[in-house]
Amino acid sequence: MTTAAVLAHFNEQATFCEAYGSPFTGQLVRRFAADLEAGGPIADLVSDWPTNPRADALALRLAGALHAAALSGRDPVLADLYPNARAQWRMDEVWPVAHAFLAREHGWISQFIQSPPQTNEVRRSIALLAGFLTFAKDWRGPTDMLEIGASAGLNLSWDRFRYRTQSWSWGGDSPVKIDTDWSGPAPPVEAQLHVRSRAACDLNPLGIDDPAQLLRLRSYIWPDQPERLARFDGAVALARQSRARVERADAAEWLVQKLAERALDAATIVYHSIFLQYPPRESRAAIVTAIRQAGELASPEAPLAWVRLEPEALTDGVRDSVRMVVDLTTWPGGERRILAYTDGHVRGVYAV
Repeated sequence: MTTAAVLAHFNEQATFCEAYGSPFTGQLVRRFAADLEAGGPIADLVSDWPTNPRADALALRLAGALHAAALSGRDPVLADLYPNARAQWRMDEVWPVAHAFLAREHGWISQFIQSPPQTNEVRRSIALLAGFLTFAKDWRGPTDMLEIGASAGLNLSWDRFRYRTQSWSWGGDSPVKIDTDWSGPAPPVEAQLHVRSRAACDLNPLGIDDPAQLLRLRSYIWPDQPERLARFDGAVALARQSRARVERADAAEWLVQKLAERALDAATIVYHSIFLQYPPRESRAAIVTAIRQAGELASPEAPLAWVRLEPEALTDGVRDSVRMVVDLTTWPGGERRILAYTDGHVRGVYAV
């Protein structure tokens, strides 16, 4: 891609970060843009980036590398200046140290940014919860759950989180407390989903018991958002207790196998969140086909549900939309219900 394309991506990403409550990351990415134009170490790292920088979230890869350096103490001076250690941070102090690190650690950073970001935003579970509870209102039997694109598997513990909004709450005491603004009708919080089994896959799962992989996961959380880091750490603790396991597999192939083997005495829920933009188009089509074909075989004794939190641009072809859709499709019947709209970080949910 051209330098102009990378620059446009940096500026867009900076605006996005600022709008989503991370002035630190926004200002940092704007420094990336200025350094790219000046021919500095950022230019050395990304000026010949071979693919689409926006699709690759290139700015967040770079920001994650610096955050990892701060979290790990790889650069102790940078660590002391980051929001993790200094709530009253100043970018005029951070950037010279970050700039020197970018120049000094070119090889390490170049390797770090080869892998895509994985955002384990457990607050997305409150959007998925609306789908789970809506399904549970009409189903009292056991349920087997299948998550695709699960990353580290933190959302497998969704029913062990505590959810709170201004109009409703759900769940018991938990180290993971999920708050958001909620407008519109509440989900059926009196419903109970009886989860019998959980399984998950990801093409590149990151293991929470591997210190290097755990560091990478934490590094993609914006450093001036301590509440997100706290939720992440709480979810990691729960995942370790439950020994949640994410299989390394292609989502379409894995789903075909799992749905072919699904039990005839239980419901099956397939779910995913902010995942569909990552697989190639043919893989997305294969996933949809696998679910619909399994739906044709569903029965009242073994229903199938599909719960999604995905971009409206992908689910409904609304090209310029930046909204996320929460929807539920159930079989027998194949009825699709749009339950809510939100954003990628689920800062507010607009139930319908």
